[in-house]
Amino acid sequence: MSTGMDRNDLRIGDAEREQTMAALREHFAQGRLTHEELDERLDRTLSAKTGGDLAQITADLPGHQSTPQYGMDDWRESMMANRHQVEAMRQAHRGMRQAHREMRRQWHHQGQPWRHHHRGPHPIVGVLFGIMLLSLIFGFGLFKVLFAVWIGAMVFSLVHRRFHSRS
Repeated sequence: MSTGMDRNDLRIGDAEREQTMAALREHFAQGRLTHEELDERLDRTLSAKTGGDLAQITADLPGHQSTPQYGMDDWRESMMANRHQVEAMRQAHRGMRQAHREMRRQWHHQGQPWRHHHRGPHPIVGVLFGIMLLSLIFGFGLFKVLFAVWIGAMVFSLVHRRFHSRS
């Protein structure tokens, strides 16, 4: 697939610019470039359009490469890896859905309907509260006893629900 075009004349993308900027930062960290040189070369890197432009920016630095190392084979490998990753995620999602269906089936076979847990106190607590209010309004001497029973029912209800929600 020879087009007769020099690789230095091929257009570059953000990935190649990022690779060059990372190399320039490393050269700065190792003391090969001053802060001003780094800023100037980073600006040139951001405005570079071809592989040749990038090669000129790093030509006087050790380990420079005349063209970015991204070829068609690298792109194909990246795409295949991405496809494999997406397919693995789909398989994991299917497995989770199947496990959920199986769990629901097991619940139904055990005679327990698939249901959401009721939140809040047991209904008897409300009835006790009503009786307690009536005894307070009509002056029955049972208010203190009913209040103690009501508190006990609330505590029992909370403990019971916490115990059953964990199992």
